[in-house]
Amino acid sequence: MSRHLTTLDELSAQEFSDLLAVAVYLKRRRAQGIVEHALAGKTLAMIFEKPSLRTRLSFEVGMTELGGTATYIRGEEVGMNTREPIKDIARVLSRYVQGIMLRTFSHANVVEMARHATVPVINGLSDACHPCQALADLLTIHEHLGETRGLKVVFVGDGNNVARSLARACVLSGATFVLAAPAAYAFSAEDVASFGPAWGSAVSHVPDAAAAARGADVLYTDVWTSMGQEAERETRLKDFRGYAIDQRLIALAAPRVKVMHCLPAHRGEEISDAAVEGAQSIVFDQAENRLHAQKAILRLAMADDAERVIAAARATT
Repeated sequence: MSRHLTTLDELSAQEFSDLLAVAVYLKRRRAQGIVEHALAGKTLAMIFEKPSLRTRLSFEVGMTELGGTATYIRGEEVGMNTREPIKDIARVLSRYVQGIMLRTFSHANVVEMARHATVPVINGLSDACHPCQALADLLTIHEHLGETRGLKVVFVGDGNNVARSLARACVLSGATFVLAAPAAYAFSAEDVASFGPAWGSAVSHVPDAAAAARGADVLYTDVWTSMGQEAERETRLKDFRGYAIDQRLIALAAPRVKVMHCLPAHRGEEISDAAVEGAQSIVFDQAENRLHAQKAILRLAMADDAERVIAAARATT
């Protein structure tokens, strides 16, 4: 992978596959009790404008397990573009740490940080995309369904940052992605253009949730009202009526269908409690895999022996 990970659009299929292979390799070594020291003496600065459970813990624990240190910084302490410009923050942090992860509202903040930082910058989430989540998602799908090529992954809900990155990850992995959403919540024209020739074949939009769910290997959803959209909550609940992942929708999918949610879940809204807790659910395996995916990203972005660990991972698959 390139020095920064701001969006999956920057990765080739081979680079994405390498990340998955390293995640599998590191997860296996952790289960075997093998301690890693690849990031000993290195520090990751983590800037959070948005609250987090999985992103914060997976990066903190991941850095610790790789022998390094993670430093948590609240967004208001940094004041990106208010207290001082991002270009100054990037250059100062680059003198202190060996990597920067930020979970922010505007994707422009990630782009600006990467433009001026001299250390790797990782997008922990922005309004445009969530590449770390998508890597964990494909790792989980691979574990439960095997070869990802040819699988049908259906995202039921808003064409948001999670959906965009998941769609890109499916393209990189050979799966097909279907967005099941009302027309007003479909991908934008800019999003559609970004998929290039994959649009209409590997990536598509089906307004009817039931039609989209038929034959699905994966049913995936996210909250209908994300942080920063609270004023739209009542409108969104009305617009997405009938789009929840529940037993009715699950029954239309393939017999081996797996149910996914990036969490936190609003049970009774975008997903039923029975769907989260049911036999088809891999929601908590998905949450666990944020750790292993993050470790792979950190290992390849911040360590000095990326090629060696990729070769080791390939040799054991």
